[in-house]
Amino acid sequence: MHELGIVFEIIKIVDRFVAENDLSQVEKIVLEVGQLSSAVPKFLESCFPAAVNDTPYAHTKLEIIIVPAMAACNSCHEQFNLVEHRRVCPNCHSDQSTLLTGREFSIKEIVAC
Repeated sequence: MHELGIVFEIIKIVDRFVAENDLSQVEKIVLEVGQLSSAVPKFLESCFPAAVNDTPYAHTKLEIIIVPAMAACNSCHEQFNLVEHRRVCPNCHSDQSTLLTGREFSIKEIVAC
């Protein structure tokens, strides 16, 4: 499960942010995770408590916002969710599209007390 390693890297980034901004406590970390990213949100959530145990982030909440895998059809330009429609445009049934969103993985927000 590589999600534990990802969570440890997130904590390193948050550590730097806390130090650079002279913060005392982090209430919440908000992640944006694309439907097509290599990270599984439920595994990130399950790893988080173990990763922050006995750290200053032991009481920090983790919020994950799922970014849908949106595409634009190359034929009719309809925008649709690739996962929900199994890569086939619901309008013209073409399987040729351009990915718009869905591979993101970022720290969207760090909420300090």
